[in-house]
Amino acid sequence: MATTYAVLSEGLEKRFGAVHALRGLDLAVRQGSVCGLLGPNGAGKTTAVRLLTTLLRPDAGSARIAGHDLVRKAAAVRRSIGVTGQYASVDGDLTGRENLRLFARLHRVRGPNDRAAELLDRFGLAEAADRKAATYSGGMRRRLDLAASLVRRPEVLFLDEPTTGLDPVSRNGIWDAVRELTADGTTVLLTTQYLEEADRLADDIVLMDAGRVAQTGTPTELKALIGWYAEAVVADPDALAKAAAVLDHLTGTEPRFDHDRHAVGALTTDPTLTLPRLVRELDAAEVPLLDASLRQPTLDDVFLRLTGSPV
Repeated sequence: MATTYAVLSEGLEKRFGAVHALRGLDLAVRQGSVCGLLGPNGAGKTTAVRLLTTLLRPDAGSARIAGHDLVRKAAAVRRSIGVTGQYASVDGDLTGRENLRLFARLHRVRGPNDRAAELLDRFGLAEAADRKAATYSGGMRRRLDLAASLVRRPEVLFLDEPTTGLDPVSRNGIWDAVRELTADGTTVLLTTQYLEEADRLADDIVLMDAGRVAQTGTPTELKALIGWYAEAVVADPDALAKAAAVLDHLTGTEPRFDHDRHAVGALTTDPTLTLPRLVRELDAAEVPLLDASLRQPTLDDVFLRLTGSPV
C-alpha cells in the first residue's frame, strides 16, 4: 500500500537578502505521525515552519500540505493546519472558555460552545474554564493554546517549541496530548530544543543544518549511525585527563568532559570495544575508576557528531 504524506516538500528555498536560510528543503512526513524537525540555531527550522504554514512564500521549490499546493492553494492549506508556537496566543483577559469560543467562531465552527467544552475537558481545563487565562499557570496556558489550535480539527499540526519554559509535569501533559492527537490521525510537525522530547515523541526525525536536511531517520536509526558512547567516572577529578587519554586511544574520537560528575566519554564505532576491555584499559592506566559504561548514544551525541553543534 502506498504511503500517504501529509507534508511533502521538494527543493524549498528562501533568501533574506544575502542570507540563504533554506537551501533546498526536502521533507516527507507520513500521515498520522510525529516528525521532529531539529537542528542547531540558524539551521533554518523556523523559516521552514513559516514557509510550510504559508506565512512566507518560497523563492523556489514546491510543497503539498494535506494534499494542497503550498503556493497555489494557500487558503486551503491554512484551512487544513493548526499552529502552536513558543508563546501562548490566547487572550489573558478572557476566560479559557471564552478564548475557545472566540477561536471557534472565527473559524466558523458549528456549535462553538460544545466544541469549547469538549476541548476544555480533553485538556484537563474544565475546572478552570471560567477563570481568566491570565490566572493560568504556564502549563495550563500552553494547553489552552494547543486546544485553540485544534478547534478546527486540523489535519496537520505545527508545534514550534511548544514546551519551552515548562516544568517537567506540564511538559509531560503536552506530550500526552500530542500522542492522543496522532492516535486520532493528526499529523504533527514538531520543532524543539529538548532532545528528550524528540526522542520520546517523534516517529521520524529530520536533522537540519545550514538550511538543508543533513540526516533523516527514526531516533534509533540516527543513534545507530554513530555507534556507542563509552564513559568513565573517576574518583579523583585530577585523573580525568588520564581517563580521557585512554578513551582517545580506544575510540579515536575526541573525549567529552562532564566535570560536575567527574566523568569523561567518547563515541566509538569499534565493534571490538567491550565494557570489560574498557575497564581493563582504564585499570592498566591506573585510573581510579568509580564507574564505566558502554551505552547507546543520545540525540545530543548525534547532533554533535553530525552538525558539530549542540541544538
